[in-house]
Amino acid sequence: MFKGDVGDESFAEEVISSLTDKWGNIDVLVNHAGEQRYQSSITDIKAEQIDRTYRTNIFSMFYFVKAALNHLSEGASIINTSSITAYKGNPTLMDYSGTNGARVAFTRSLAQNQEILDKKIRVNSVAPGPIWTPLIPSTFPEEALEEFGKDGALGRPGEAYELAPAYVYLASDDSSYVTGQTIHVNGGVIVNG
Repeated sequence: MFKGDVGDESFAEEVISSLTDKWGNIDVLVNHAGEQRYQSSITDIKAEQIDRTYRTNIFSMFYFVKAALNHLSEGASIINTSSITAYKGNPTLMDYSGTNGARVAFTRSLAQNQEILDKKIRVNSVAPGPIWTPLIPSTFPEEALEEFGKDGALGRPGEAYELAPAYVYLASDDSSYVTGQTIHVNGGVIVNG
């Protein structure tokens, strides 16, 4: 187990170096770290919050892919986690939504990168909708929790275990013809993109 700041490039290098020293090449890289802070007004979003959110949510993806690139096996899979907020926005999670738009663009761009294509690496994303995790009650005000996740066709928030099959699919050879794409696991909220 590693403890550190994923928004610190040296930490990403340390993790990848330790893993590859012990296990060799990497077949699957999942970028899943995320940070969000509920703010009802843009004027309440301080520079420190924006910096922290972008460091955790998007800078970390660059750092881990850069550190892992020379250790990724031919045909490996990179799976990034984005969010429904990349597609529909969220007025109380503006910086978080912005990072997720960046995550989608990063996924699509990386999937077309020649170094990635030369190694036949697939790059995709999973975009969860409202998923009930400990992050939700710790970052949302109590009055927002009652309606959390009820706007989708299924009328409820998802559970973390309901995301797992999307990641397994993208990690497996079953998705050998899928790259640059996003799988939406969001309880039936229709999004474009």
